[in-house]
Amino acid sequence: MKLHSYFRSSASYRVRIALNLKGLSYDLIPVHLLKNGGEQFSENFRALNPDALVPVLEHEGVALTQSLAIIEYLEETYPTPALLAKSALDRAWQRSLALMIACDIHPINNLRILQYLTNVLHVSEEEKNTWYRHWCEQGLAAVENMLVNDTRLGRYCYGDSPSLADCFLIPQIANAKRLQCNLTNMPTLLRINDACLELDSFIHASPAQQPDAE
Repeated sequence: MKLHSYFRSSASYRVRIALNLKGLSYDLIPVHLLKNGGEQFSENFRALNPDALVPVLEHEGVALTQSLAIIEYLEETYPTPALLAKSALDRAWQRSLALMIACDIHPINNLRILQYLTNVLHVSEEEKNTWYRHWCEQGLAAVENMLVNDTRLGRYCYGDSPSLADCFLIPQIANAKRLQCNLTNMPTLLRINDACLELDSFIHASPAQQPDAE
């Protein structure tokens, strides 16, 4: 199993967490998104993912893309420990939390979007960061509200074991902190973040622990 990853990519971070939670060993292949014009644009990497995005998981001769699809594949192939609940309704709720981050927050703040803002639209660094903070804070506030109003909340997003939603939340919190977002009105998210970062699976998946970390 090979994971093509960039240390700061939140999508890659999600998959690293899931692999660690399931106790799966893998070879990590760094893909630097900034050096040499972006290594993701190389011919070899585009052969794995024409969209030139990380992560890519290679397993049994197949290259899988998109973090949610990769994690769902891992869940189906290696069901223990489970990252999704037994109840169909609870699984849908867990996925909705993950998708709020993966579809509503992250794409607007993806590196290629931010680069387009600065390189093509000539938005200033300050304006770019204001853009990032606006959408990240708005999206995370919605996640906070969804969690605090649901009885399924526990030590983690769903109960007292880390699950799919935590795999998505913790990388987004890391990015939010790096860009100095205001998270003071999101105590539940910060509590869950602290709880997750006590676990080896999350610690070893963190950007600072990666071989390509800067």
